[in-house]
Amino acid sequence: MAVTIDGRTLKGRQVLRVARPGAAGRYEKATLAKSAREAIAATRAHIDANFMNDEAPFMYSFNTGVGLFKDQRVLMSEMTEYQRKSVYAHATGIGEPFAEDVTRATMLLRANAFASNYSGPQVALVERLLDCLNAGIHPVIPQKGSVGASGDLAPLAHMSAAVCGFEEAEAVYKGKRMKARDALAKAGLEPDFKLGAKDASALINGSTVSLALGVLATEDAKRLIKAADIGLALSLEAMRGELAAFDPRVHAARPHPGQALVARNLLKITQGSKRCSASARETIYPDEIGRTPGKPPAPRVQDVYSLRCAPQVHGPAREALDYVSRIIATETNSATDNPLIFPEDDGYRVISGGHFHGQYVAQAMDLLAIAMTDLGSICERRLARLVDPTLSYGLPRNLLAGKRGLNTGFATVQCSMSALVMENRTLSSPGSVDSIPGKSNAEDHVSNSTWCGRKARTVVENVEMIIAAEILMACQALSLIAETAKAHPLGKGTQAALDALRETIPPALDGDRWYAAEMNQATALVRSGAIVEAVEAAVGGLE
Repeated sequence: MAVTIDGRTLKGRQVLRVARPGAAGRYEKATLAKSAREAIAATRAHIDANFMNDEAPFMYSFNTGVGLFKDQRVLMSEMTEYQRKSVYAHATGIGEPFAEDVTRATMLLRANAFASNYSGPQVALVERLLDCLNAGIHPVIPQKGSVGASGDLAPLAHMSAAVCGFEEAEAVYKGKRMKARDALAKAGLEPDFKLGAKDASALINGSTVSLALGVLATEDAKRLIKAADIGLALSLEAMRGELAAFDPRVHAARPHPGQALVARNLLKITQGSKRCSASARETIYPDEIGRTPGKPPAPRVQDVYSLRCAPQVHGPAREALDYVSRIIATETNSATDNPLIFPEDDGYRVISGGHFHGQYVAQAMDLLAIAMTDLGSICERRLARLVDPTLSYGLPRNLLAGKRGLNTGFATVQCSMSALVMENRTLSSPGSVDSIPGKSNAEDHVSNSTWCGRKARTVVENVEMIIAAEILMACQALSLIAETAKAHPLGKGTQAALDALRETIPPALDGDRWYAAEMNQATALVRSGAIVEAVEAAVGGLE
């Protein structure tokens, strides 16, 4: 089913359906709602009839230059050339191009902003964006060069140049990079598209690339958050932890909704577990130090922070994500260019504002990066415990199978995840507090939103791998001691997660393997939602 845009109701999950191919390898089509098309056409008809003459009052970017040239009239005879030159003047992006899903999300979100009917473009321009998107024409958009105010000018100019068939612009079509004009022709579209008054400004003036990054990162983070709770449960059962810390009474005493939710999830996943019990701890594990048969273990009393305090860390990440989701949802259905057009009396009024400024997105992405960095950090600390028998209560060192010395085990998997944690810590340094004036000080405060979106997306991708590694390594631990601990069954959800992983990745019980491939397989299972679906089917859903 096609995704219909009207500028008011587009959801993040719909953006994903258009931005990324589905299971069959096809992208969802996007269409403009009939009501939005009619409203845009009516507004544009008024603009053409009343504003497009050399006696009309100054209206920024309609009939004036931009920036400090706001007081210079552009004559109607120069309008077509002015639109082209506006795109040329701002196509100054540098660096490697954005990934295909970012480009597709950007095109959809820009069209959706127009559908709200505050921007005043030609209907044909909105249709052109959607035609290119549906034809699989993906403009080559450099990642660097935007400061997030006045919008993502440089990257959006590159997008616009490709959509309009400029000679210098490039696009990717059917996996091949080529001149945009050639891509348009191959797709059966007219290479030349004539921009009308205000069209260029509408195209390039908005923080839409930042928003595209934000939508993708936020939706990916939403998918990960339950998987993090599953990884926690697997690690907790592997180390025979205490469940008392997840008692509802504990969380009612400090009633933050996020931490209480995580505690409920944990108890659901581990329901029926005999592994997290005092009797299970009497079993001596392979590398347990200082224990002899018949000698009881020391009372556990309480666990270390990475286990016991997990709700107090996973929970804030969830609540931060709720806030970020609200910001991104609002931005997704907002008009973000300048000026905007509003009905007034029997006509319309053009009003200059600052909706192109990306500070909302910038701060939301910084918060997302911080929250996800800390989530990844606590997951990695549990990995560090899993490979150390002095911290895991006797699990085989390095989760090693096979001959010791000849084989090394999973220690370097944990090491690689620690590298991602350190990378994330640098990337979570806020970019939204940075501002540098531009354009002869006409833009004297900027948001840096594109960089904030880029680094948040990277952080989320890194955390996805860290969570997958915890699930992989905890399942390895449970497999290694399966026979030893068989008298103490796992919780329903924990067993379901273990079974789901093992369908794709058999346990490494015969020595070292190509762990990079297994990490990628585990990440794919987390990304697809297969692990979460298996657990939810077993326990009746997670929150």
